Amino acid sequence: WLQRFYYVFGFLALVLLLLVITCAEISIVLCYFQLCNEDYNWWWRAFLTSGSSGLYLFVYSIVYMSTKMVMTRGVSILLYVGYMLIASYSFFMLTGAVGFLACFLFVHAIYGAVKVE
Repeated sequence: WLQRFYYVFGFLALVLLLLVITCAEISIVLCYFQLCNEDYNWWWRAFLTSGSSGLYLFVYSIVYMSTKMVMTRGVSILLYVGYMLIASYSFFMLTGAVGFLACFLFVHAIYGAVKVE
């Protein structure tokens, strides 16, 4: 491992940065479309748009468990589903917060530039 161990953290930081950028961009684009349609209730949609990746993570973990893993006891299935539910909910909250904050800053920027005279 020697020097290779430290490359993993750089790679993970790069992937995290790409995740944050992607969640922010998708939420901003969909928020913009919503605002163009004069629907100004963007708060929850911005949160749920990027937060839905947590739902995808949970569904994929269930598909992975049923196709690739061999679990015979109910306790191990319950533990796996429980831990993946906690991890997916945490991922949902993280990506949802990124999407909401990105949309909040976007809306603040575009409506802050409007001058009413």
